[in-house]
Formats: sequence, structure tokens, C-alpha cells
Amino acid sequence: MSIPAMNEVVVTAEQDTSGTFVDWAAIIAGIVLASAISIVLLSFGSAIGLGFVNFRAGADVLPFWVALAAALWLLWVQVSSFMAGAYLTGRLRKRHEGATEHEVDVRDGAHGLLVWGGALVVGAIIATGGIGAAASAVGSATAAVTTAVSNAEPDAYFVDTLFRTPATATAAPVADSTAVRAEAGRIIATGAVSGTVSDADKAYLGQLVASNTGLSADEATARVNDVMTAIDTARAEAARVAEAARRTGVIAAFLVAASLLVSAAGAFWAAQQGGNHRDKGTAFVSVFRRL
Repeated sequence: MSIPAMNEVVVTAEQDTSGTFVDWAAIIAGIVLASAISIVLLSFGSAIGLGFVNFRAGADVLPFWVALAAALWLLWVQVSSFMAGAYLTGRLRKRHEGATEHEVDVRDGAHGLLVWGGALVVGAIIATGGIGAAASAVGSATAAVTTAVSNAEPDAYFVDTLFRTPATATAAPVADSTAVRAEAGRIIATGAVSGTVSDADKAYLGQLVASNTGLSADEATARVNDVMTAIDTARAEAARVAEAARRTGVIAAFLVAASLLVSAAGAFWAAQQGGNHRDKGTAFVSVFRRL
């Protein structure tokens, strides 16, 4: 004879005569359970995420599918953890004597929402602490890099490209071109701010390149044009990457907010289910069975 998955036993639910409608002990228990489940699932998801990154190296994996998998996993983690914590709270909450069935359902669901809100606060505190610790840990490591970057000119590579001496140069290059390189760097930086380098500045750069690299006037002009094209391409690529990052941030924020709203509804429903099982004395004998 098979044992049924659920055995309902009619019992009298424990009554609360304290005068308060909020059972904080049950709420805290639900918050602890929801937080623990979310931490476990997120840790497991981090391992899966690393697998996605490695698999992403393949030519047949698109970033869209990686993002979709991450979004679905986040939704599953939030909904399942909040529903589990809310169900526990609804099951543990003491019922007030004299309340109607509708009022009991509303109060159970409200306790589920309190579990949802409390778990969010706990998660925010943990996330904030983790970010602060990580920032403190990498602070010393990034200090040297920051100093080096601040001391370096952002357009130094393009300046170096301008004044490279080819093997076929017809004249000897200038021995010390530090001042000339600095002037060329300022011209390029000014063009980056204004959005373009004027024709007069391009012509002057061509003269500087010809007189300091041994190139002919035509070759120097061609090099200046090539470098300006490379600068425009780099600027356009940087703008494209920044726009893609902005869009990704907007989409990620929307997905997180939407999943939180879904998990709030799930927590409300799960707490009501826990309260109904509490009142009916529902026993899951196939799961919690005496050995």
C-alpha cells in the first residue's frame, strides 16, 4: 500500500493572545531561511557562471544566451528563496482568535511580505559589506596602477605612432624630440575635446613629423591622416562600448526590479499557503517520516 504524499489532519491551530498582529519570531525565522537559501543558490550559480564564461569562448555561444541564463537563474533564486522563507513564516505564525478566514489569509500574506522586505535589507547589508571589503582589499593594488595611468598621456600611443622613424627615411631624425612630442600630444588632446583636429593643426603636425622623422612631406601628411583616422576609430569604439555598458546596466536593473516584484507576489502567496497548512494541520508524511 502506497503512502500518500500529503496527509491532512484536522487540528486546532495555536492561538496568539499577546495582542499584537505581527509575529516577529516567525518573520525572523523566515528571513534567516530565505537568506540562507539565496546564499547557497547564488554560490552555486557563481560556479555555473564561471562555466558559462569559459563556454562563452566558443564561437557558437552568443552573449544573449549567457545574459538570458543569468537572468533566469536570478529570477529562480529570488522567487524560490523568498517563497521558502515566507512559507515557513506562515506555517510558524500564531493565529489570532476570532479572526475571519479572509483576515487570516491577509495577515499571513502580510507576514510573507515582511519576510521579503527583511531579506532584501539583509541582502543589501551583506552586499554593501562585501563591496566595501573588496574595495579595501584591492585599494593598495590599484594605487600604483592609478598613479601610472595618471602620469601617462592618454594619447601617447598615437604620438609615438606619428614620430616613428621608418627604415627608409631620407634624413636623420632629431635626437631629442621630447618638446615636439609634447606639442603634438597637446594638439591631439585639444582635438579630442573639440571633436576634431583642424586642417591647420593637421598641416602643422605634418611639418613636425617630416622634420623629426626624416619622412617626406607627402609621407608625413599621409601618416598624420592615418593617425587621425585611427583616433576617430578608437573614439567611436569607446563610445560604442560605453553605450553598450549603459544599456546593459539599464536592462539588468529592470530585470532585477521585475524579479523582485515577482518574488514579492510569490512570498505573499507562499505565506498564505503556509498559514492554510498550519490551520489544517497538514503533514507531509512522505517527506518528514520517522525512521
